[in-house]
Amino acid sequence: MRNDLEFDADLLMRYDVAGPRYTSYPTAPNFGTGFRAEDYRRHARASNDDPVPRPLSLYLHVPFCTSPCFYCGCTRVITRDLSRSVGYLERVSRELAMHAELFDPDRQLLQLHLGGGTPNFLDLDQFRALFARLSSHFPFAPADEREFSIELDPRGATPDLIGGLAELGFNRMSFGVQDFDREVQEAINRVQSVEETLGAMRAARDAGVQSVSFDLIYGLPRQTNAGFGQTLSTVLDARPDRIALYSYAHLPELFKAQRQIDPADMPTAPAKLALLGMAIERLGAAGYRYIGMDHFALPGDELVRAQEQGSLQRNFQGYSTHAECDLVGLGVSSIGSVGDCYAQNARDLAGYYAMIDAGHLAVQRGLTLTPDDQLRRELIQQIMCHGSLEFDAVEARHGFDFAERFPAELERLGQLARDGLVTLDDRGLVVTARGRLLIRHVAMAFDAYLRRPAPSPARYSRVI
Repeated sequence: MRNDLEFDADLLMRYDVAGPRYTSYPTAPNFGTGFRAEDYRRHARASNDDPVPRPLSLYLHVPFCTSPCFYCGCTRVITRDLSRSVGYLERVSRELAMHAELFDPDRQLLQLHLGGGTPNFLDLDQFRALFARLSSHFPFAPADEREFSIELDPRGATPDLIGGLAELGFNRMSFGVQDFDREVQEAINRVQSVEETLGAMRAARDAGVQSVSFDLIYGLPRQTNAGFGQTLSTVLDARPDRIALYSYAHLPELFKAQRQIDPADMPTAPAKLALLGMAIERLGAAGYRYIGMDHFALPGDELVRAQEQGSLQRNFQGYSTHAECDLVGLGVSSIGSVGDCYAQNARDLAGYYAMIDAGHLAVQRGLTLTPDDQLRRELIQQIMCHGSLEFDAVEARHGFDFAERFPAELERLGQLARDGLVTLDDRGLVVTARGRLLIRHVAMAFDAYLRRPAPSPARYSRVI
């Protein structure tokens, strides 16, 4: 993908509509309840028949938080009762054993990601017990090959915890920052100091953690250019390996906690766009490379190398470096992608517990991909990760004429080309510097589900 990036405020405003983030295709609103645990079992067992066994990636969702962050739209359970993690991990352990039965023992665990909620709601002894269970069920890939990552709230990430996690094998850590401006922190009910955040980062560096990432959000209540500019200065001085710059999606009708935010505190659309423009300029000047969507990384980072080598992929955790893995989802609401299916667990804690306690996998809905789904997933993945499509290469792989197969899609791409988002000819398309921030629009041209009813209401965030 091109390394240059052009910020065109007028173009961004014109194209600022809701659309999928394409962490999967088809996207989660198109999963149906007709897909059940037995369907997942069938796909998992079939995945063992590949000529070369695919390694495994595992995502574990830890839903618990001790206090609500008002901006958050994740599946979480607010509680100060730390003992609630005990019953949860007991169910996760049983679920893990059920998944392990489905996969051949020669399939190594190459990737592990813990998200939430707040994964460091768990204590170090619980992490150690969890790792013992994981290693008893799945062989770990060699230490220099695997990618084990965890999201951490700096407010509870002590040096002892971080050091212990590094000893277990976590080599990537992501710290939630959002904004250091105290006015913003109070508006979103997440007050954390610069000192504890940078202290957690130093502890990760001291422990030998390979990659540290900071999460920032633009468009939050009470956010200003001056305040967010100071946050950027602090973050850039710390120089994390990766920075995720997320757009705040204000959907109070969907996420109850967001109703605590005063609408009068929200920045206008032009003000939000100005925050994004400033952040992009500052990150670029500091040497960060734009990967795509909301991801930036230093030039030596694995994400940059993967994009240059054509091995970058996009999944439910965002951009990743291993395209060859089957993804197993553990815990409430988690989503797996194995073979030609997606499977999502029950999205409420009671439902998840009930299914596990009954001795069943917690799969509540999902989807078996059709051949057309698989083809469009390939095209969308190529656009989202590499910003281009070579039509003759697609034709050679699949044996059809691209223009005959996708006439409506090419017509939609023609409009994007006229607006300068892509260059388009008979050989293929390339996303331009002006179009990189709107790459979701380019991918949307191939999304067949946007033009048909979804099993559940499709509420996507706005592109900007």
